[in-house]
Amino acid sequence: MALLGFQSSRRAFPYLLTILFLSCGQIHRASSVLLSGLKNHHGNHHQRKPLVHPNQTTCALFMGAWVRDDSYPVYQSSACPIVDPQFNCQMYGRPDSDYLKLRWQPANCELPRFDGLQFLSKMRGKTVMFVGDSLGRNQWESLICMISAGVSRSATQVMRGDPLSTFKFLADIKMYELLGGDECVRRWDYMESGGSFYQDMDRLVALERGLRTWARWVDANVDYSRTRVFFQSISPTHYNPGAWNGGAVTKSCYGETVPTSGTTYPGIYPDQMQVVQEVINEMNTPTFLLDITTLSAMRKDAHPSIYSGDLSPEQRANPDHSADCSHWCLPGLPDTWNQLFYTALFF
Repeated sequence: MALLGFQSSRRAFPYLLTILFLSCGQIHRASSVLLSGLKNHHGNHHQRKPLVHPNQTTCALFMGAWVRDDSYPVYQSSACPIVDPQFNCQMYGRPDSDYLKLRWQPANCELPRFDGLQFLSKMRGKTVMFVGDSLGRNQWESLICMISAGVSRSATQVMRGDPLSTFKFLADIKMYELLGGDECVRRWDYMESGGSFYQDMDRLVALERGLRTWARWVDANVDYSRTRVFFQSISPTHYNPGAWNGGAVTKSCYGETVPTSGTTYPGIYPDQMQVVQEVINEMNTPTFLLDITTLSAMRKDAHPSIYSGDLSPEQRANPDHSADCSHWCLPGLPDTWNQLFYTALFF
C-alpha cells in the first residue's frame, strides 16, 4: 500500500489539512517496495506464520476476525466524488452488498470508530502523505471519503496530477499552492548494487537492499520530532482460489461474496514480511508497521473483480482473464486500513 507520515505545516494555518498522494505507478512491480508498501508477488514462497508485531502491546491490532456490523459502511461511494471508477464497485454493477457490512474485530480489544471530525481537528495545520502505487491511491481516496463523511460541510480543494495529487480540507482559511514532483523510479533494465550491474537478482535480496536504501534515506532526512512514519505491509492478491479452496476450478476472485472464516488465513504468509520487519526493527527513526497482510488476505470478497469502470463489457464477460483481484472496492477494505492508521496515530 503506502508509506504514510505527517508533519506540521511551516506556516500557521490552524484549519488546514492537506492529504497528498505521490504516485510511483511507473515502478516495476519488484521495485515498488522502495517507496511504498508491498504488493504480493506471484511466486513460490516458503510457508511462514506471521510474527508478533513489535509495536503491539496490550492490543493485538492485526490479529482477530471479521464480524458483521450493520452500521457499516461509514460512507457511500455516491457521496464521495473522489472515488475512481476502478474502485467504485456499486456504481459498476456489483449485485451483493454484504461485503460492506464487515468490521475488523481484534482478538483482545475494541477498535475506536473512525471519527472524521476528530481526525480533522487533531490534524489541523498538518500534512498526511501517502507514497505508493495504485494501491496507495486506493487508500488515499478511502481516507478522504472517511473524513468527508464526518465533515460534509467543509470546503475542499483537490488537484489531480502525475505523480503528485493533493486534497485539502479548508475551513476559515484558504491556501493555494502548486505542488509537483518527478517520476519516482523508472522501469529498470539493469539493477546496480555496490558499483556492479545486474540484469536480474533474487527478489528477496533485491527487496532487502531496496528497503535498506529507503531506511537509510528516512534516517538521514526525516525529523522524527516533527514527522511520524508508517510503513504498510503487503496488500495480498486473490488470483489463485486454490489458496483458500482446494477444489476451486475458477482462476480469480470473481463470485466471492464472503471472507474466509476464522482468525487465520489458510494461504501463505509472504516471506517479504520477514525482510520488512527486520529492516524496520533496525531503523533509528521510529517507524510503525501497519501489518495488514493477514487481515486483508481473509477478504477474498473485497476486490472489484469485474465490477470496475476500467473494464469493457467484453472484459467483464471473461472474469478469469479480466477480474481485478489486487485492488479493493470503495467503500471497503482500505477503510479498515485507515481505521487502524487512525488508531495507531491517536490512541
